[in-house]
Amino acid sequence: MPRLGLGVYKMQDPEETVDAITHAIKTGYRAVDTAAVYGNEKETGEAIRLSGIPRENLFITSKVWNTDQGYDETLRAFEVSLEKLELDYLDLYLTHWPVKDSFVETYQAIERLYDEKLIRSTGVSNHHIHHLEKVFAKANIRPMVNQVEVHPRLIQEPLRQFCAENNIAVTSWSPLARGGELLSDPLLESIGSKYGKTSAQVIIRWHLQSDLIVIPKSVTPQRIDENIDVADFELTEEEMKKINALNLNERVGSNPEDF
Repeated sequence: MPRLGLGVYKMQDPEETVDAITHAIKTGYRAVDTAAVYGNEKETGEAIRLSGIPRENLFITSKVWNTDQGYDETLRAFEVSLEKLELDYLDLYLTHWPVKDSFVETYQAIERLYDEKLIRSTGVSNHHIHHLEKVFAKANIRPMVNQVEVHPRLIQEPLRQFCAENNIAVTSWSPLARGGELLSDPLLESIGSKYGKTSAQVIIRWHLQSDLIVIPKSVTPQRIDENIDVADFELTEEEMKKINALNLNERVGSNPEDF
């Protein structure tokens, strides 16, 4: 699984979506993260075909939405997603949110898709430790990925440690905290100035050096190019500690406990 991919949340204009994803793939992105609820699986599939990059060189993720959760419902939802994407398989399929009373069965359906080689990796999203423990109790194959909100104001240290101990890779959604105040933080601006990078690039580098998978979203070609241009510098241990210290346990998205 590539460590840096393109998130397509809230990409709603069909033409803009296809253009953005196609540009990203041509720029060097090899992972695209979509979901049934985003309403752009069709456009994602179209962009994959337009990119000219062989399917086997791409890593495509989608997610089952809350209203489709449960064992049989998840299997049907997956078929719909695959049809919209016009793909033969997905590289990763996730439970989008831990819907009470059904998220364990949803994951069991994802396991079946893995057994049938319709997906290459199993996973969940927005699962706290107690959700994961409930999944573990019934799972034959533990989730390989947990996609959760992570950024310098919500570093999720206990959850990340638990996932590391259980060989679960963590993907950061809203990795830039949806922009705003964080991008104008004086510390990040100062570090960026030192390396000739933007605050967004510093944050993406922080994710990568924190052993996180990161999926920044943008429809702007310049930003798409900027977000992947982070391989030519490295944050010091001291800088990493200072960025960690920005943590406020502050969410920009919903809390899985009450979503």
